[in-house]
Order: sequence, then structure tokens, then C-alpha cells
Amino acid sequence: MERLQNVTIEYSLNDVKTVADQIITLVKSKTILFNGEMGSGKTTLIKALVEQLGSDDDVSSPTFSIVNEYVADNDVIYHFDLYRINSIEEAYDFGIEDYLDTTHWKFIEWPDLIIEDLDDDYSVITLKINDNNKRILTLK
Repeated sequence: MERLQNVTIEYSLNDVKTVADQIITLVKSKTILFNGEMGSGKTTLIKALVEQLGSDDDVSSPTFSIVNEYVADNDVIYHFDLYRINSIEEAYDFGIEDYLDTTHWKFIEWPDLIIEDLDDDYSVITLKINDNNKRILTLK
């Protein structure tokens, strides 16, 4: 797969829908990994992405359910929050490999435990907050 060159976007929360549109046009894969500290805006950005992909579903962090499923225009979106997963075996216990083998959208927060089980076809978003309370998004 051809890797995306690093793209950096600085934005405020008011601009999150515009940023979601940019991401959808820039990514080369339907698997997107999200990195960033707690409170950096991962779930907020995912909400905007889900909406931009045509879903009317209520988006929330799957912190305890591990995965949420949303119906979009002619597609499905799987939203993972792996923060509470302690081992790759726990991920296998809930059947993560079945989700990863689909051609649907996959948004994965806290992906470190499963990154070695992914093929090379994914994009990575890293979020940080600067001193002006703006988000700094790096997409690669």
C-alpha cells in the first residue's frame, strides 16, 4: 500500500466537521488508528467522521463495550476503544480478528495492543492539544 505523507491540521472544535471531510478524502484505507491522550478529542473526531460518512446513529465511546457498530450510507463503521484491553488474548476473546478482516470502516482508539495483527493497510491519526486549546492532528 502507498503510505500517506504526514499531513498536519490545526483546528478548533468548531471546525471538526470540516476536518472530518478532509480526513475522509485524504485517507487511503478504511482502517484508521487514533492515538492521543485522554481528552485530546479522539471520540469527538470519530463522531464527526461517522456523521460525515452518512450515519444518523448516536456515537459514544465504546469504553466498556469495546466496540460499537454504526450504520452509514451503504456501509458499516466499527468503532473500537481498546483502552481497557490488557492483552491481545482479550481482544481475541471478543473476536477482534473477525472485525479486522472485514472491508468496512474501522476506527480504533488505543490501538497499540493490536497493531502487529493489522496488515499495512491503515492510516494513523495522532491528536494533541496545544497551548491555545486547539487540536493538532497528524495524519499518516
